[in-house]
Amino acid sequence: MTSVSTNLDPAIFPPQYSYPPFFTRQPNSTTWASQRLLWATFILQYCRARKLWKAQLSEVLESELFWNRALGRRLKPADAVEILSWMSKEGQIEWETTNTTTTATATDKSAFYIYWRRVDEWANIIYDWIDSTGQKNAVLTLYEISEGDLSVSQEFHGMDPHLVRKSLEVLMKRGVAQIFSINDEFGVKFF
Repeated sequence: MTSVSTNLDPAIFPPQYSYPPFFTRQPNSTTWASQRLLWATFILQYCRARKLWKAQLSEVLESELFWNRALGRRLKPADAVEILSWMSKEGQIEWETTNTTTTATATDKSAFYIYWRRVDEWANIIYDWIDSTGQKNAVLTLYEISEGDLSVSQEFHGMDPHLVRKSLEVLMKRGVAQIFSINDEFGVKFF
């Protein structure tokens, strides 16, 4: 098996990224299950390293995520969608839906949110930050949480508003936060 040295960051790009067979769906179902898991792990690592919260399918199919230009190999779009759909079932991504149902149809699969941490983990991280910065009983906007000066050093800084809201909903269900909505703006008070 040949590989090509691509000078890629090994913390992001796994060794198999440099092997052409990684970009070809394996016909054996057991091998494909293993390959799919390798792809899912790589996608999560990549998105975490790049702080990628939401992605357009058309854009990532053309990016280094699914296309190793040094090898001249890319994952077929149908295989990428199959991997992402499996990740959705595993709770690792969420398709952005344009309809009113909670299930994405084939035509909806154009954008997705990436959960390189589970929503409840993000909720814990945000709440710990609120506690450590003395912001309990204060009302904060979603922008202040994800883009504010106090959150610059936090892993959740820059988080997509959809993911912030989902994390805050977890805290609200726990009874440690209350979400307010005024003129399409969201605020949250922590207890």
